[in-house]
Amino acid sequence: MSSKNSAQTQTKLHLIQVKGTWQCHGEDAPLTQGKISDAKIYESKSHHGLTWTVVSPIVFTYKIVQRENLLDPGDDTLLWGHLDHEDFSGAHDTSHPVKRFIVIDETVQQLYGAKITEYFNTRQVVYKVLPLPTTEENKSLELVTKILQEVHDFGLDRRSEPIIAIGGGVCLDVVGLAASLYRRRTPYIRVPTTLLAYVDASVGAKTGVNFAGGKNKLGSYVPPVATFLDRSFFQTLPPRQLSNGMAEILKMALMKHRGLFELLEAEGPQMLESKLQSSDTGSRCTRLAIHTMLEELAPNLWEDDLDRLVDFGHLISPPLEMEVLPALLHGEAVNIDMCFMVYVAHLRGQLSGDEKARVVRCMLGLNLPVWHQDCTLDLIRKALSERLKHSGGSPRMPLPTGLGQAEIFHDMIGESVLSQAHQMWTSELSPHSK
Repeated sequence: MSSKNSAQTQTKLHLIQVKGTWQCHGEDAPLTQGKISDAKIYESKSHHGLTWTVVSPIVFTYKIVQRENLLDPGDDTLLWGHLDHEDFSGAHDTSHPVKRFIVIDETVQQLYGAKITEYFNTRQVVYKVLPLPTTEENKSLELVTKILQEVHDFGLDRRSEPIIAIGGGVCLDVVGLAASLYRRRTPYIRVPTTLLAYVDASVGAKTGVNFAGGKNKLGSYVPPVATFLDRSFFQTLPPRQLSNGMAEILKMALMKHRGLFELLEAEGPQMLESKLQSSDTGSRCTRLAIHTMLEELAPNLWEDDLDRLVDFGHLISPPLEMEVLPALLHGEAVNIDMCFMVYVAHLRGQLSGDEKARVVRCMLGLNLPVWHQDCTLDLIRKALSERLKHSGGSPRMPLPTGLGQAEIFHDMIGESVLSQAHQMWTSELSPHSK
C-alpha cells in the first residue's frame, strides 16, 4: 500500500449532553455547558473511507463487607448494605414494598432456610427463595435458565432490586451469570457460605458454568454490587470443606505473603479445629487472603493481562477436577496442582529442598491432598498444552521463587524437568511408594 493511500487524518471528538441530547464536539471546542462524557469518538478519514473508533470506559464499583450475624433481622446489611449513604434514602421508599429474589443451594436450605425466611418475613419483604442443586456436576446453562425463568415470573426492577445468592462458589458463579444475562445486567449480591467462596469466588468479577466438558467455559466478567462476608457460616461446614477453602488461602500465601504462609504453617490445624471463628487468627487469615487477592484482581478485573499470579494452582487442576468429578473438590484439585508445581520450581532452582518440604508439610497440616493417581504426566502435558493455546501463544507460568514470593515465567517447562518433577513428586508423596 502506498503512503498516499494509507495516509489518514484523525479527529478526536468529545461527547457533550445538553437537555438530554448527546452531540460530538471537536477537541478545541469550548466546553461551557452540559454533561461531558468520559467516552470519546475518534473519526479517521483515509483514501479508503471513514472509520469511527469508540473509546468508552466501563467502571464497576462494588463493595466487599465483612459482617457478623448477617441473618439477624435487626441488621439491614442484606437489604441495603450495597448502597452508599446518599443512595439509601432514595431507595428506602416506604410507599413501595421491598422485593428480593434469593437463590440458595440445597444444603443452605437445610441449614439456614428457616433463618433466611424469618429474616425477610420480619423485614416485611416481598420475596422468593429458590433452592437449587448447585453442585459442580449441575453447573450448567440449564441451571442458569431455570433461575432466569423464575426471576422473570417473580418480576424485579433491573436496577434497584438485586438478586441475592447465598451459598458456595458454584451457586455464586451460576447466579452471577444469570444476573449478567437478565435484562443484559441486573445487580446481584453474593453471600458466600463456604470458606472457598469467601476468599475466592465472592471477591472477583468472574461468573461461569461448565460447558462441553470444560470447567467454566461459558461466563462473563460482571462483579456483584456487593459481597457480604460472614464467618459464622463456617460453623456448619464439614472439615473437608474447610480444608478445601484453605487451599486458595495457601495459594495467595505462596504467591505473595510469607507472613500468611507462616500463619498457616503454625496455626493452620488450630484454625481448622476452631472453624476460623477466632477473632485473632481466623480474622487475620481471611483478611490477608482477601487483601492479597484484591491486590491482584482489582487492576486486572477483566483479565486483559494474562500474566496472573492468581492462576497458580489453576494450570493442571481444571482438567484434573473434571476428569475425576466429583471425587475432588475444587480446592483439593488446586492443591494437587500447586504441590506438583512446587516440585517443578524446586527442580528449576527456585525453591530449596527445605522450602519444598515446608510447603508439603503445611499442605498436609491443612488436611489437603498432595498427590493424585489421575494426575498423570500425560494429563499434565495436555493441560499445559491447552493452557498455551489460550494464553496468546506465550507460556505464562506463575511459580514460587521463595516462600511468599513468585514470578510469571514465559519459558516452557522442559520435558526433562517435567518428567523428573513428576517422578520425584510421585516417589515422595504417592501412598504406594511408602
